[in-house]
Amino acid sequence: MALRPSTRIYTTHNAAIDAQIASLVKQVPDELDRRLLTELMVSVYRLGADRASTGDLKIINAALKELRYAFKIFQPYRHLRKVALFGSARVGRQHPAYGMAKEFGRLMVKAGWMVITGAASGIMKAGHEGAGRSASFGLNIRLPFEQEANPVIATDSKLINCKYFFTRKLLFIKESHATALFPGGFGTLDEGFESLTLVQTGKSDPRPIVFVDPPKKTFWKPLLKFFDRQLIHEKMISESDRAIYEMASSPEEAARKILRFYSIYHSMRYVGDKLVLRLQHPLPTQAPAQLTREFGDLLASGAIVQGSVLPGEADEPELALLPRLVFNFNRQQFGRLMQLIYRINEFATKT
Repeated sequence: MALRPSTRIYTTHNAAIDAQIASLVKQVPDELDRRLLTELMVSVYRLGADRASTGDLKIINAALKELRYAFKIFQPYRHLRKVALFGSARVGRQHPAYGMAKEFGRLMVKAGWMVITGAASGIMKAGHEGAGRSASFGLNIRLPFEQEANPVIATDSKLINCKYFFTRKLLFIKESHATALFPGGFGTLDEGFESLTLVQTGKSDPRPIVFVDPPKKTFWKPLLKFFDRQLIHEKMISESDRAIYEMASSPEEAARKILRFYSIYHSMRYVGDKLVLRLQHPLPTQAPAQLTREFGDLLASGAIVQGSVLPGEADEPELALLPRLVFNFNRQQFGRLMQLIYRINEFATKT
């Protein structure tokens, strides 16, 4: 999702320091990048001017260093889709979920994807075994008790060690395009609810989120029933929010549901007041009018139209040739937006 340009002037309120910062960034060719780097340096200066505590400085310093390094590691692989695979570190090889996670990793790599896990043992190790080292990323967390990375990823350059859960969770979402939740404990629940919340509130782009239960097991089913019987019944979430998550009972089904999500839908971004849905293939001529009728409640005004790249997308030339659906989204019903994407993907079987 592209950053909107801002007209706000963010300075140190010290002309000499502002001039020094401007001198440091003047070689950066892109104007927006130059402004963002300027604001980063201004924030660092202001931390000193604010007399931030040593503890606060340690948090910001560690988080910034972790994110900078992680972005550097992920950057060469940004053109490849990735799935964030979550699950318990306590699951042994004898547990049916272990073999499922391993097979799921293999299937996703076979489809051209990469796999990101928390790098530890159990489900995370299984996912890496299936994916293989070359197609795996590990986001390890440093804990008070020793948590070693699993041997598949331990010596690989794509292993990233995080001090904070918040930077780790940001990386899981930012660098992936789907979430697969295998049986797990508090950590898995935390990561799952983070994915659900970010999609429901529009703070991340739409993505498939799949809860994976072993056959004849009911690990996730009671939780999803709770969503229905309590959250939806009590109107804590909307009926349309059901579209944010799915269930699967085999690695094949989980992989199929994730890949289906991107069968026509490719990606999205905002350009001014317009939402642009990039597509893998153009839709039939009558499809935009049909979608406008079915999903008119998503529109702030106007209609859903099929078109080509907008001038505001010039920073992504590699996507310029993709067909698009463009409309004024009300930015309120993100479960319904997921339903729209699933509806768009239905045209894959009709064209």
